[in-house]
This record gives sequence, structure tokens and C-alpha cells, in this order.
Amino acid sequence: MNPLFRFAKETAASVLPIVLIVFALGIAVAPIPAAELARFGLGGVLVIAGLSLFLLGTELGLVPVGRETGSALVGRRSLDLMIVAGLLIGFLVTVAEPDVQVLAGQVSAVDPSIPRGRLVLMIGAGVGFFVAVGFARVVLGVSYRVLLVGFYALVFVLAVLVDPIYVGVAFDAGGATTGPMTVPFILALGVGVSAVTKGRRSEEDSFGLVGLASIGPILAVLLMGLVNKGNATGSAAPAEAASGGGMVASFLRLVPETVGHVALALGPLALLFAVIQVALLRMPPRHLARVATGFAWAFAGLVLFFVGVNGGFLPVGALVGARMGALEASWLLVPVGVLLGAVVVLAEPAVWVLTDQVEAVSGGAVRKRTLLVALSAGVALAVGIAMLRVVCGLSIWWFLAPGYALALGLSFASPPLFTAIAFDSGGVASGPMSSTFVLAFTLGASASAGGDPAVDAFGVIAMIAMVPLIAIQLLGLVYKRAEGAARSASARPADARK
Repeated sequence: MNPLFRFAKETAASVLPIVLIVFALGIAVAPIPAAELARFGLGGVLVIAGLSLFLLGTELGLVPVGRETGSALVGRRSLDLMIVAGLLIGFLVTVAEPDVQVLAGQVSAVDPSIPRGRLVLMIGAGVGFFVAVGFARVVLGVSYRVLLVGFYALVFVLAVLVDPIYVGVAFDAGGATTGPMTVPFILALGVGVSAVTKGRRSEEDSFGLVGLASIGPILAVLLMGLVNKGNATGSAAPAEAASGGGMVASFLRLVPETVGHVALALGPLALLFAVIQVALLRMPPRHLARVATGFAWAFAGLVLFFVGVNGGFLPVGALVGARMGALEASWLLVPVGVLLGAVVVLAEPAVWVLTDQVEAVSGGAVRKRTLLVALSAGVALAVGIAMLRVVCGLSIWWFLAPGYALALGLSFASPPLFTAIAFDSGGVASGPMSSTFVLAFTLGASASAGGDPAVDAFGVIAMIAMVPLIAIQLLGLVYKRAEGAARSASARPADARK
């Protein structure tokens, strides 16, 4: 199958269910103007086209470069070089991440005291630091579990000290970071590093780098909140989409600014790859041409993606959420959230990749269908709880603290490989649809229901990202028990002969 067609098929399966749900809500439950439904539909087409081109560019250019860079860095046998490269690569890849840019824009729109540019830089710095930590962990053989427990303990200590808005934003940043740009490249780096080390734990070391990298944004945003403590300005209601006049023109007006933003995001990354090519890789011209083509497709895809998101998905998502939140029966947000959660996780292409991976790693003991059901039920519950927070004003602490305590506790019982996969996949479920439509919908609903969007809405991505940490480790326990039972059964005939 042609790669572009394959990616278009996957992204259409991701986006179209959301479009259909919005159309149903906008017509039957919380009516919005037909022009806004059309705007959302056009935004959906641009998002599908943009993500398809972007994923094609990632497969052609970023993933091969990531894998070869990881191998080349280990081949130099210099821990200092690996740490510096991890810092730079993690930072620049994250700054170019579409989900991070979207989240930062929504945060600054709700609370102007958190500038978009500064937030993106802090998130990038956090990822860069923890990519370097991940490299050092593989080389030095440090326990993955020890790092998780230690750094998450620091996360929750800092979370107690900052203004409440920073808690939800920080955990959302951890989920949004692991998007379509960051995950393939960092995973490729991890596989490259572990393939060269070829140690006893090389299979386990192939995973876990993304899970560590997602801690970085949480800590970075919390540190930002600690410095800015007491300076939060409060929330502003998300603007509703403007009705009428020149829908296509409204999208076209976004193109020049979007091209500039994408150039600023991808330009430094392309420059870094040029340096890596000269200093480390020295790929032949044919491979260089493939990488350059990948960057070109990724650039075009990001422009289309951001135009579709900013022109249709965000404003209309906020409008639909606002109309739902203004209903007398605002409790309808909860079942709608459950439906959105179930659809979003099953529609994310990365989730299907993850389920194939777990089934292969477990030798078929953990079935793909079982994992899909577990993830769908868990994310449906997570988004339903997020909507309950909007309706009732519940603190996010009631859910994050016990959820992460359970996830970290399971790491002591679940097989290490499953723990690494679980924390890698924490952001898989929180893909582009969560960072665009679901968050915008939640912000609009919170503002309209009379809550504080800065406190009540942010955290929905974090809730979605937390589910795989628990679900996959629980399935790891199932696999561990099944493996133990199989060993006992195979040992029984030998015992009987004795």
C-alpha cells in the first residue's frame, strides 16, 4: 500500500469520528450555526491532509535519522557527547511538536500570564534534559523503576507548591509532548542506542525513553509555576468562532503566519540534523535526498495541520463545548465525555501500533483486542471524569494522586518490559485529537458552565495519558501469571517421572 494512502486512511479514521460526533451534537443537542459546522468540516479535511503528509515526512526522514543517530552516538563511546546530543535533539524535536504548539496556544489564550513562547521553550528544555537522562540510564545500567519513582516523587512535591493552574497544565504538557513528531524520533533513538549496547537488557532498554522524556515537561512547567507563584492572572473565556462571511478566506489568512511559525520550529531541527550528518552520520547522497524529501513533506503537513486546527477545530470545539455547558442539563457533558473518550482512543493510529507491539512482545499472551478494550474503557472513564470535574468543580488531585500512586506501585509487580512500554505509551492515547478538539471542548464547557477553565479544564490530557500507565502494567501482570502457569504445566510431567 502506498505510504501516503496508508497514513491518510489512518488519520481519516482518527478525525472523522470526531467530526461526526460534533455534527450530531451541533444539530441535535446543542445547535450551532450551519456555517460553523461547515467550518469544522473544512478544518477536519485540512487536519487529515496535514497529519498524513506530516507522518509521511516523519517516516521518510525523522525516524531513519533518529535510529542512525542513536547508534552513532553510542559508537563514539562518549557519555558526554550523548548527553549533549540528547539535550539538543530532545529540545528541538519538542519545539517542533504540533501538539505542544497547540497546547501552548490554548494555555496562553486562557491565562495570558503564561506566555506561549516561554511555555514551549520550558517544555522543550524538560524533554531535552530527560532524553539525556535516558541515554545515561542505558549506558550506566540504572534501574528504570528507580528513576520513575524518584522523579515522580519530585513532581508531586513541586505540584503541592505551585498555583493550581500550573498543575493541570504541567501534566497536560507531559501528555501532549508525546505526539506524532516526538514519539517516532525518540523511540528510534532508544532503539538505536539499545541495539548497539546489546546487553542483557537490550530489549527492555529499547523502551522507556519516551516515558522518561514525558516527565521533563511536567517538572519544567512546575518549576516555571514555582518561579511565577502568585502571578497567575486568572482565566479568560475561550472565544467563540466567528459566524458568517468568507470561511475559506478566514483559513487563507492563517497561512502566512503559520508558515513562519513552522519555519521557526523546523528550521533549527534541520540545522541540527545537518551538523549530525557532517559530524556523525555521513549518509550517502541518496539517503540525504530521502531525508530532505521527508522534511519537505513534514513542513507542508504541519502548515496544513495548524491551519485546520486554528481555523476550525479549536474555535468550533470551544463553541460546541460552550453550548453544551450552557444547557440546563449540563450533566449531559459526562456521557458525552465518555463517548468522546472511547472514540478518541480507538481512533488514534498510534494506539493500534502500540497494541500490535504489546501482542508481539507478549508472544500472543496479551491479545490486541483485550488491550484495545482496556484502553477504550479506561480513556472513556478518564474523559468522563474530566467532564465531571467541569460540572462539579472537583480538584484534579482527587484523580492524579491515586492514579499515579497505583501506576508507580504496579511497577514493582509488573514485568520491567511492560512497565517501560506502559510509561512510553502514556502519551500515545493523548494524541492530536486530545490536544486539539477534546481540550478545546473542555475549555468551552468549563467557561460556559460557570467554572474556572484554567483550573477545571486543564488536566483532561493528563487524565487520558494516565490510563495506559495502569492498563498495560495490569496486562503485564496477566502475562506474568500466564507465563508462570505455562512453566508449571511444562514442569509437571518431569516431576511425575521422578
